[in-house]
Amino acid sequence: MQSQTIDPAKTELNHHHAAEASVGHHEEHPDHRLFGLYVFLIAEGMIFMGLFGAYLAFRATLPVWPPAGTPELELLLPGVNTINLISSSFVMHNADTAIKKNDPRGARIWLAITALMGATFLVGQVYEYTHLEFGLTTNLFASAFYVLTGFHGLHVTIGVLAIVAVLWRSRTPGHYSNEKHFGIEAAEIYWHFVDVIWIILFGLLYLL
Repeated sequence: MQSQTIDPAKTELNHHHAAEASVGHHEEHPDHRLFGLYVFLIAEGMIFMGLFGAYLAFRATLPVWPPAGTPELELLLPGVNTINLISSSFVMHNADTAIKKNDPRGARIWLAITALMGATFLVGQVYEYTHLEFGLTTNLFASAFYVLTGFHGLHVTIGVLAIVAVLWRSRTPGHYSNEKHFGIEAAEIYWHFVDVIWIILFGLLYLL
């Protein structure tokens, strides 16, 4: 009965080739979810740009904007809401940074804070609605105001729900890690998108 000798060099070479084949296979079949998310956000961005364009067109057709008799918008609450939403973007980024450092507990904390800040923004928006001195059909500016802020508020709501869903899934050990964190990354990208849209919207409605 002959014994077989194992060549360490040959074994190491085989492992090396296997690793290269694995990497090559991964590169040939990339994860297209991130690409799909960007396509979706581009489409959503085009809708918002269309709404912003319509708002500017309406504004250009009238000699006075907002139309005469429109109550002036308060800046304090929307300003605080803006600071809150922008700050939440940095908090959300911390969640992504934490999971990439393989710190799921830290990621959960930052996710929870972001969701809370997003919910606070929505509460502030509803509070503003209940204290405005004009309604949806008061004039063209009022209609545009409610449509733009309402559509954006819908996206904030979706973002908060997405973050809560990611937070819930992160409770399962190993669901997210430094190598597997698409859910957190996608929620972060979407949240940044919502923030950028609000900055533009805030400038158009409250400052110009």
